[in-house]
Amino acid sequence: MAGPSTLALGGFAFEAFGFSYEERSRRLDARWASVPVAGAVDARQWTGGTGRTETIRGVLFPAEFGGLAALDGIAALASAGQPVPFVSIGDGNNVFGMVIIEEIEEDIGFVLADGTPMKNGYRIELAHFPGRDFTPASVLTGLVGLF
Repeated sequence: MAGPSTLALGGFAFEAFGFSYEERSRRLDARWASVPVAGAVDARQWTGGTGRTETIRGVLFPAEFGGLAALDGIAALASAGQPVPFVSIGDGNNVFGMVIIEEIEEDIGFVLADGTPMKNGYRIELAHFPGRDFTPASVLTGLVGLF
């Protein structure tokens, strides 16, 4: 492991060096429908929304610190179509729950003669996987041996 870990997605830990990330953003979509009311301002009714999403962005420097194997592993998880646990390590050990990997985008640059990129920017889009019961203990059980 290359330094302290701060996040884990499935069996892959984001580390201080190697497979690291620069920023994480969240979005919660809670929709409200407008309901016409005669002679008054339209009422609003909550329709449940479309869910919670997370975006992880980072830049890898594989020639110097590695990290491509972990990114390829996360791509394999996405291709398998299975929900995976998403947790924050440290600052309270938050269990975000089960997520699906919706999209991975890479921006590869400065390629060496052997094909290894010196710089690889990436963006991973995650969506909360509703309807699956989990507890922090059950999610963390799947991560045993990772740390």
